Amino acid sequence: MAITARAGTHYRQQLTADPEQIGRARRIVAALLRYWGWSEVIDPALVCMTELLANVHRHTCSRECDLRLESSPLAVRIVVSDDCKGMPVVREADPLAEDGRGMLLIAATADGWGAVPTATGKSVWAELRPRLSREEAAT
Repeated sequence: MAITARAGTHYRQQLTADPEQIGRARRIVAALLRYWGWSEVIDPALVCMTELLANVHRHTCSRECDLRLESSPLAVRIVVSDDCKGMPVVREADPLAEDGRGMLLIAATADGWGAVPTATGKSVWAELRPRLSREEAAT
């Protein structure tokens, strides 16, 4: 079965990664994904976006960041850029620790993720595809 092509669409927001702003961004992103026809990936997209923003909140010197949502015909990419040069890593979490599972969760939820250095810090992305697209890629 063929995937229905979606028009490419973009969204960008500058924000401070604090709990109130993250909650507001979650509502905006859920509404945009629904409007763009990506309802199937709303839940995993919100998990990934929340973890990316929580990492900015916890692990950078400035909580200011840039959130981008990029829709292509076959996938949605969430990109969070910040001014910290330190790159994220997936690590095995200490079972007794209260945190340290963010990138592990993103790696388990997204169809792909990565990080690239920028002139001012880094951009970390997570990509999600609809289930049918993942099934077709496996065959």
